[in-house]
Amino acid sequence: MQTPATKILSPSSFLLSLQQDLRAYGELCKPRVVALMLLTSIVGMQLAVPGLVPWRIMVFGNLGIALMAFGAAAINHLIDRRIDAHMRRTRNRPIPTQQLSILQAGVFALVLTIIGFLILIFMINSLTALLTLFTFIGYAFVYTAWLKHTTSQNIVIGGLSGAMPPLLGWVAVTGQMNPQALLLVLLIFLWTPPHFWALAIYRHEDYARAEVPMLPNTHGIEYTKLQILLYTILLSIASLLPFCINMSGWIYLIAVIILNTRFFYWALKLYRSADIKIALQTFRFSIIYLMLLFLALLIDHWSAL
Repeated sequence: MQTPATKILSPSSFLLSLQQDLRAYGELCKPRVVALMLLTSIVGMQLAVPGLVPWRIMVFGNLGIALMAFGAAAINHLIDRRIDAHMRRTRNRPIPTQQLSILQAGVFALVLTIIGFLILIFMINSLTALLTLFTFIGYAFVYTAWLKHTTSQNIVIGGLSGAMPPLLGWVAVTGQMNPQALLLVLLIFLWTPPHFWALAIYRHEDYARAEVPMLPNTHGIEYTKLQILLYTILLSIASLLPFCINMSGWIYLIAVIILNTRFFYWALKLYRSADIKIALQTFRFSIIYLMLLFLALLIDHWSAL
């Protein structure tokens, strides 16, 4: 006679449990965020050479970067578990809901990070591996464990980690850093504050409840709106530099002018409006902005081949 402890799961129950576990582990990886990072990494690779990137670098470079990014995301879930439990946007994540234990998440993050690092070391080059490791430490520990809890400028300082993927892609191809690659980093660095502060405005009550010192909670929503507008202007100016230094051509210039006009429209509308839903719309457009900006760089580059 079987006891509850020895009861064997039916095939359907086992598959359902496995599916739930895979979904939980997948959520730890923040796949949408990493997908956008990989787009910028791929563009960095393509812009580094006049022709096509060797398939080995394209595949293993992005695989290694992705795995370490997944590991950093899992560490973020692990460290932020108390905060996540207090925020409506994140309270259903795998660790707060106990779908996964702290040990499971920690081992998962460690395994992904080690495999990703080894791939970059042995299949790409040591500089890419080290830069990706520094990026991992910057996001998973410097930003998540320290900056996020100590300063309202957390996303500005910590944003450097999230801005690194195009440089990682560039270095994976060339084995060295380049001023043009650093310009791509600058674009994401300037994009991050208006992108994230728009979400912080929309979720300011959540951050207050979780006691996270985001700019809307420490300096007020109106001040944050002004900062979003100013950073959007800075980003618009910086985004013209690839054309100014002959890194890109007219296709990129036309695209970026349209994108900047639209981003400025949302930033200005947010600044003038009392409707908090505008902050969410601004946040959503900012994602589209960055994606299309890097696609424009890529299309412009290919058109010149």
